[in-house]
Amino acid sequence: MESENRTRHFEKRTRVIVILTALTMVVEVSFGYYTRSMALLADGWHMGSHVFALGLTWLAYIISRRFSDSVRYGFNRDKFLALTGFTSALVLLGFAVFVGWESVARFLSPKPIRYQDAIVVAFIGLVVNLISAWFLHHDHEYHDHNIRAAYLHVLADGLTSVAAILALAGGWLFDLPALDSIGGIICSLVIVKWSIDLILSTGKTLIRN
Repeated sequence: MESENRTRHFEKRTRVIVILTALTMVVEVSFGYYTRSMALLADGWHMGSHVFALGLTWLAYIISRRFSDSVRYGFNRDKFLALTGFTSALVLLGFAVFVGWESVARFLSPKPIRYQDAIVVAFIGLVVNLISAWFLHHDHEYHDHNIRAAYLHVLADGLTSVAAILALAGGWLFDLPALDSIGGIICSLVIVKWSIDLILSTGKTLIRN
């Protein structure tokens, strides 16, 4: 019963985060194109990948709740939640590679950036990520790969927001637009590591009897 109540708790919170993240994504992507900031655009598309990934997390909780006691369908809750966590990690890994590639291209061919507007929007994104992380925080003893995947997604989003703010501020102060691209490259490398760690941990659950 306690586990079921906890799952319902995270299901409701994940739903709120999906909606909040989707709205923030639209704002960041729009202003990313407007300000020509690679770091802000990367943060926005990163949030876009998380709308998909967190949506999977939300769906996983709904399906888990509805079919966990089904007699007609065989169902292993731990494996199902691990599968959605595994899928989320793959999405995150793919996005990290994309960000790294685009950031290198922008580093080699920089463009003028509207720094002030980009910094304000990046800061808003950071605030949203902090709120989301607080909503999804959970005890380490609670072994739910699904909520861990969602939690890592918003932490990764927070990382890209911080990197975007620092890169934009540095580029604005020192007139170095390349810092915007460097921020994107650094974020992609860190996110790749987080993704691989999650793939390995969820993979073990999926192949275990």
